[in-house]
Amino acid sequence: MRVLWIAVRAEPRVFTVSVLASALYAVMTVGTAQVLGWTTEEVVLPAFRSGDTTAGALTAAAVAIMGVALLKALGVAGRRFYAGLMQYRMQASYRRSVTRQYLRLPLAWHHRHPTGQLLSNANADVEAVWAPIAPLPMAVGVVFMLFIAAVSILVTDVTLAVVGFLVFPAIALLNVLYQRRLAPVATRAQQLRAEVSEVAHESFEGGLVVKTLGREASETERFADAANALRDANVAVGRVRGLFDPVLEALPNLGVLAVLLVGSIRLESGGISEGDLVNVAYLFTLLAWPIRALGWVLAEVPRSVVGWRRVQNVLQAGGSLPYGDAVLDGDKAASLEARAIRFAYEGAGEGGAPVLHDVAFAAAPGRTLAIVGPTGSGKSTLTSLLVRLVDPADGSVLLDGVDLRDVRRGGVAETAALVPQQTFLFDDDVRGNVTLGLDVPDERVWEALRLAQADGFVAALPDGLDTRVGERGATLSGGQRQRIALARALVRRPRLLVLDDATSSVDPQVEARILQGIREAQDAGQGGTTVVVVAYRKATIGLADEVVYMEHGRVVDRGTHAELLERSEGYRNLVNAYERAEAEQEALATGAEPEEGPEEEAEAGDEPGGFGLEEEALR
Repeated sequence: MRVLWIAVRAEPRVFTVSVLASALYAVMTVGTAQVLGWTTEEVVLPAFRSGDTTAGALTAAAVAIMGVALLKALGVAGRRFYAGLMQYRMQASYRRSVTRQYLRLPLAWHHRHPTGQLLSNANADVEAVWAPIAPLPMAVGVVFMLFIAAVSILVTDVTLAVVGFLVFPAIALLNVLYQRRLAPVATRAQQLRAEVSEVAHESFEGGLVVKTLGREASETERFADAANALRDANVAVGRVRGLFDPVLEALPNLGVLAVLLVGSIRLESGGISEGDLVNVAYLFTLLAWPIRALGWVLAEVPRSVVGWRRVQNVLQAGGSLPYGDAVLDGDKAASLEARAIRFAYEGAGEGGAPVLHDVAFAAAPGRTLAIVGPTGSGKSTLTSLLVRLVDPADGSVLLDGVDLRDVRRGGVAETAALVPQQTFLFDDDVRGNVTLGLDVPDERVWEALRLAQADGFVAALPDGLDTRVGERGATLSGGQRQRIALARALVRRPRLLVLDDATSSVDPQVEARILQGIREAQDAGQGGTTVVVVAYRKATIGLADEVVYMEHGRVVDRGTHAELLERSEGYRNLVNAYERAEAEQEALATGAEPEEGPEEEAEAGDEPGGFGLEEEALR
């Protein structure tokens, strides 16, 4: 009732109109009984007695019956239209609320909730919450009809009313039993509906993995298990309804039979007229409708409650990022500083083992900073902190000396851009994937594509900027997708550009031209950009003004590429391992013999603190 009351308060006018239309239907339904009783008394019985009737009497009866039927039809149309309008408005409103909450919640919250569950919350659960809205105005209207019918029966004949009303305690008891049996199976069916959605989404999302590893049969079986469980739950719901619905419908009919039996006796004794008996008997036949309507609402209530709880788990979820009022003004490159950052993913080991420990560094405006480290050293986590996808547990990230926590909503996104490792393209054309709704001319789009070294292949596409790239950019290569994603960031002319291994799928020469182009654009006065790049290749690292070397979530050393090669053995082993791996891959591709590196470098990986395992894996 509380959930339904929320809908009534949200749409009071629509609900009022739908209830009034339902009340019109209810009044005209009872009016039909009155018209039938009057027609029996004034037209039908006199015609039987005299063997004749008049055109006026037949016309009056027809006009009365047709008039009541027309008003009844208007009531039905108005009730259904406005009840549907209210239901769809509530569904749309809560889908928007759930979606807005998804956007407000931090990335850490999304890490704990699978995408399939989020889709189910926004779709199936919201739909279930407001499913009782459609029959609700009808139920309210027929309750009104029930009241009118009861008063009319009492006024007509008290004895018949008492006989007929004996069915109501039985109906009430049956409804209680019905809901107790239905609630648990309906709850399970709603939960399983969400699980089927989750399994389906995972299978579609991992379609490439399923196909390449030959897991079609196992995925089909996994989905079949979930679908069969949902089928069984729905069958259980159907069994309960199949058991109780006929009984609910039969009870009013039993009441009608009792009324006819007692009424025929009273009719013989002269205690009631034929018209009154027809009127009362017809009114009792109408009692099935109020009971059915109430049953429809009550049948949807268990699903509605389950859906409401699941939706409220999203809407009441905490952990949203707080915002301040600070504004990051300026059109020049931003200064960046990380101060004693510590971060741990929730549930990562006992107590949440930190991924980053006291990470501190700074990048001057317009400079290029490379972050280098072995796998698992926290580089990608750090890039998320730099653009405030998440907040550090301790420490702070500052842009132009302003803590990101103090920046107004949307301010960081206007100043900084991240190009992540995993590129995502929408099923849209190239222009749409670059602009993402940003209102910029095509000249600026081409400028961003040139900086990303993507203008050549885009111009060669069949429709240029208007070429659709398919779902997730399926028609493009990995390197082309990365360059489109890079152009998406560059077209916004960010003052801070963070590249999380965003050019790993392009060859080193193209990568070098991209970074060199960004630097030349700065020198040409096209807007300054501070660049932070997670890099592995020597050629890329060599373009950076400073390198931050990380191990196990800590900054181990800082300096230029040459300085770190000279003094940091771990750094030297790591970058040389990647360089040798690329050289061997190139040699295998050309059929040439790979060149051996310096003996001391080859042996360094086997020493304590080296990266022999990683180097061997790369080989």
